[in-house]
Amino acid sequence: MRVMVTGSAGFIGGHVTETLRAAGLDVIGLDLRHSADVRDASLDPRHGADMRDAGLDLRHSADARETGLERHCGDVRDAALLDTLLPGVGAVVHQAAKVGLGVDVADLPDYASVNVYGTAVLLAAMARHGIERLVLASSMVVYGEGRYACAIHGQVRPGPRAVHDLERGRFDPACPRCGEPLRCAEIEEDAPTDPRNAYATSKLAQEHLAANWARETGGRVAALRYHNVYGPRMPRDTPYAGVAAIFRSELAAGRAPKVFEDGRQLRDFVHVRDVARANLAALAAPVRPGELRAWNIASGTPRTVGEMARALAAERGGPSPLVTREYRLGDVRHIVASPGRAAAELGFRAEVGFEAGMREFAGS
Repeated sequence: MRVMVTGSAGFIGGHVTETLRAAGLDVIGLDLRHSADVRDASLDPRHGADMRDAGLDLRHSADARETGLERHCGDVRDAALLDTLLPGVGAVVHQAAKVGLGVDVADLPDYASVNVYGTAVLLAAMARHGIERLVLASSMVVYGEGRYACAIHGQVRPGPRAVHDLERGRFDPACPRCGEPLRCAEIEEDAPTDPRNAYATSKLAQEHLAANWARETGGRVAALRYHNVYGPRMPRDTPYAGVAAIFRSELAAGRAPKVFEDGRQLRDFVHVRDVARANLAALAAPVRPGELRAWNIASGTPRTVGEMARALAAERGGPSPLVTREYRLGDVRHIVASPGRAAAELGFRAEVGFEAGMREFAGS
């Protein structure tokens, strides 16, 4: 089968492309950049522009031909370009996105343009060319806060944390009904969505658009809700990267990684090679025509942010992390995934353990 991967030169997209090709699939890659050895696209000041104006070659490059990968440099928002690339494609793996929490509200237009409008242009082109299967890179950020249980009221979903609580160092959300402490639990794919920042909103919008495309065309959407992805070739020195990359950049510069809040916030760190395998499995996912089905892509072994910072510091020989008790309003406190559906339906289980993964990542 011929598969198009958007964002094919990016951190996750590059690993996905390699995994699909290793499985014998014919892959055509589309990205704003020529190769996977450059930084995240959100750093490029031309990120929101038509990259043809920068003099980039939209045809596949010579190095791509030599390796058997047809790679195109261009923008997923370019409908005319998509019409030249999609004939003969059987499925699309959509990784292209502006990522990260962002810096401030000035990022809002880019998140809407790249993630929302870009996905709409892609879906319209897929409909024109009769492509019926989409693997969508979604994210755990669509949930907002994770799942919590109150000893008195059972399962609850707390609202956004109040600024006055955060300023006083009260980082854990309380029961919205009685104010008592909550216990964090695994969140499953059927949980209500509640995005808390621009990136999260744009990822949920992608899911809604893809679901609309599926209903109207009879297409099938496998939405992979990535948890905290890390691994080789992760972007460096950028606020748009994940926390693991930010900590690694600090350590590489000889500085102590700065851990926000009290460092006890829970996340699920999943290795990029495991994520790439999940994308391969999703191409054959059991999705009915006209349906979007979502899966958590996670390791199943949650760790605290502070624990991850200490692991990286230990592997690189310090300095030790600094817990700052600072906060960001767009952050959530705990988000822990249930990987059960992915295991049962996709046959996906993470293989790279936390210690081995951090050891590799620290030296990459």
